[in-house]
Amino acid sequence: MKTVQQTKLEGLSEKIFLDRYAMKDADTRNTKVGDTVLVLTKDDPKFPAKEVGEVIERQGNQVKVKLRSGDVVDSSVEKLTLTLEKTPQQMWDRLAAAMASVEATPEKRKEWTDKFRYVLDDWKLVPGGRIAAGADASDELTLFNCYVIPSPHDSRGGIMATLSEMTEIMARGGGVGINLSSLRPRRSVVKGVNGSSSGAVSWGGLFSYTTGLIEQGGSRRGALMLMINDWHPDVVDFITVKQTMGQITNANLSVCVSNGFMKAVKEDLDWELVYPDTTDPEYDDLWDGDLDKWRKTGKKINHYRTVKARDVWHTIIESAWKSAEPGVVFMEYYNQMSNSWYFNPIICTNPCGEQGLPAWGVCNLSAINLSKFYDEHNHDVAWDELAQVVRYSTRFLDNVIDKTPYHFEQNRVNQQGERRVGLGSMGLAELMIKLGIRYGSPESLEFLDKLYGFMAKEAYLASADIAEEKGSFKQFQAEPFLQSGFMKHMTSVFPEVGTAIQKKGMRNVTVITQAPTGSTGTMVGTSTGIEPYFAFEYYRQSRLGFDKQYVPIAQEWKDRHPNEELPDYFVTAMDLSAEDHIRAQAAIQKWVDSSISKTANCPSDFTVEETKQLYELAFDLGCKGVTIYRDGSRDVQVLSTDKKEEKAAEAKPVVAAEPSAAGEEKSLTNLSQSLTVNIDAKTEQVFDKEYKRRPQALRGATYKFNTPFGMAYITINDMNGSPSEIFLNVGKAGSDVFAMSEALGRVCSLFLRYGDHGNKVQLLIKHLKGIGGSGAIGFGANRVESIADAVAKALEMHGDFSDSADDYITATQEVVMETPAQYAVTRSAATSLDLCPSCGSASLINSEGCKNCSNCGYSRCS
Repeated sequence: MKTVQQTKLEGLSEKIFLDRYAMKDADTRNTKVGDTVLVLTKDDPKFPAKEVGEVIERQGNQVKVKLRSGDVVDSSVEKLTLTLEKTPQQMWDRLAAAMASVEATPEKRKEWTDKFRYVLDDWKLVPGGRIAAGADASDELTLFNCYVIPSPHDSRGGIMATLSEMTEIMARGGGVGINLSSLRPRRSVVKGVNGSSSGAVSWGGLFSYTTGLIEQGGSRRGALMLMINDWHPDVVDFITVKQTMGQITNANLSVCVSNGFMKAVKEDLDWELVYPDTTDPEYDDLWDGDLDKWRKTGKKINHYRTVKARDVWHTIIESAWKSAEPGVVFMEYYNQMSNSWYFNPIICTNPCGEQGLPAWGVCNLSAINLSKFYDEHNHDVAWDELAQVVRYSTRFLDNVIDKTPYHFEQNRVNQQGERRVGLGSMGLAELMIKLGIRYGSPESLEFLDKLYGFMAKEAYLASADIAEEKGSFKQFQAEPFLQSGFMKHMTSVFPEVGTAIQKKGMRNVTVITQAPTGSTGTMVGTSTGIEPYFAFEYYRQSRLGFDKQYVPIAQEWKDRHPNEELPDYFVTAMDLSAEDHIRAQAAIQKWVDSSISKTANCPSDFTVEETKQLYELAFDLGCKGVTIYRDGSRDVQVLSTDKKEEKAAEAKPVVAAEPSAAGEEKSLTNLSQSLTVNIDAKTEQVFDKEYKRRPQALRGATYKFNTPFGMAYITINDMNGSPSEIFLNVGKAGSDVFAMSEALGRVCSLFLRYGDHGNKVQLLIKHLKGIGGSGAIGFGANRVESIADAVAKALEMHGDFSDSADDYITATQEVVMETPAQYAVTRSAATSLDLCPSCGSASLINSEGCKNCSNCGYSRCS
């Protein structure tokens, strides 16, 4: 068999590999000169930083480490991460042997060690993160990424039991999905305590809060998905809960939508919000959140209220347009398509949405790296090699089920009863570029249908072969299995699959899942999941300054064509229309028996009506779920309260903005009003005589700077001929960047309006100018180091500004540095960036249904 040795990892790829996936030496006292280590270079509890280096000297517990950059740092051994594996080859050896160890005979173990080593070599198969980190590394580490646990039993004890299960899973690095529909609605009578229920949404807040505690207390974040069904009386509260700050902040939200609800939306029908009769004597024993099962037993269902389906739908759409949540899962359709429809209904998805699962179901994930299957001689896919890797990889994942430790007996019983696996892909965008196919084009949809149909066929044939050798999954029944919506489509196109299953059985209830692969894809250096590249160019800082860098495949093309623009088949996520994203998702969904993690990226001017059309298109095309991200989307509730609105009606501050930037002008005005209220209301009593009260109207100018954190609009208003207040609008409301910028503006305004001593403007410029952060923009005098540095530059420019009415009309200054920020891969995406909780840089972007860092590889969902 052909093997291609992977060259040594470099840069971010090496850092991710050593930090997340290489086997660790728990005792860093074993560190010796010559060891490759990760050294903690920034010991910050919120934004720690690690760098790769080599130990060049050790004295007791103190070491000197030469970083890859050439710098030498002093450290203690306690601040090192020491790995036993230094190269991917060592990890591949461990994983191949671990997964082959469950084979029945020594001969089989040897055979499959070699075959697994072949598919792992050169990253043809990239195992899921838990598999890579945990296999044969510890008897305690689960090899499953995510879990769905049963809907909470509707009692205090049941809710606490769910909380305990969730905590145990998250503490081991797993994400959790919970459907809240089993909990009684808000204000329902609770007889046992002679009171009323706080409702399903409030308990979702408890699960969210606990997830936040786990994130703060450990090195790995516990990801959470909360869902509710469309019939639940609290559904509208659930949809809008994130518009109230602080209630649910550490969970993704999705609504489970039925076919009947979508029919009611299209025909403008009424929709009933209902819940089982909680006084039924068997309620506590029988109710588990499955309304259809409750109804089939003849049990009473109470009607709470009647709403218009379109009103609920519009609330979902408007909320998604504002803040990218909630997502929608077409759960009834999902179960119609599900191969486990006849014995194990899907009740929720994992946090990123790619894996719909039954109660106690798990994600068992790995990805084929499609970028490795380009046949350059024939300018085609290397179909034969791809088929072989898919078949071997299916067995690799099936063996994970028998290799992993189980911390809950219910997980073991469920997973060994259905043997659910999720083989996915990464590198799709890179493969399509090599083939010259533009992502989102009609040609690409035909290609996606062919490619993913081929992979699904090979995976199903492989699962049937394993069933013939080892036996089918315990719940397998050929007739109902082949009657699922997915299998009807599969066998209509590939009848040989149906024949194989009838003859041999089926080893796995599902085989295909399209996960985000954010961290692993970044480590490997290819496009992640099924997404197009987010961007092709970025700026990299070195000792030689800032240099424009390209994604490797784009760099290679530019090297061959130095004076030409990239061809149109080099397409980025933001170049595509939202409809292109959905049609690509739908083309792949036909061949995915589970689901897909995918985000439809939309421009900032995308309308609510367009969002509605997009969600409905996803349903019509057969997607199982849909999530959009509108560039720069914001939650308006963050900007105002009733008190602020009353005061703002009196204040009327003057703000200059470009006529073409209507959205920025509106948000900037709202921000100015809210800041004015806060500054005046909360400081005048404290400073009394020395604090200058703000008049009803001030004039000033707005300066537009491109900063490492995105575009900043800096408004400076004058009082008595001198700057007296500064408003900053950077990033989207609710983000850390926005909050920190708002705080900087408030403090600067307080400083400028307090007392008469000295030249406060020059003093402020002196202390703000040159403050640096994780990146910078521009060169020479135009270089912007940070938001604070941009404020200093705006104050310097403002020195010659006159506040006469004529001057004011033309006062807006546009200072846009055309150089993109370090790590900020495109200017069109800059407003989407937020601070990464892992590395602290402004590199957190919305992609693949999650938030991922383009700098360090951090993902909220992994």
